[in-house]
Amino acid sequence: MHIRINVEERTPADSAAGETKRDEKDQIIAACVEQVMEILSKKEER
Repeated sequence: MHIRINVEERTPADSAAGETKRDEKDQIIAACVEQVMEILSKKEER
């Protein structure tokens, strides 16, 4: 029997940095989705 455990200890600073990166990523995704929807609506108008 083998038992393996991986433990990652995060500091509050690491957590805040991760949230900032996640927020930036969410903003980029939202901007991309908005642009794609705009392109699709323009194609439908044609």
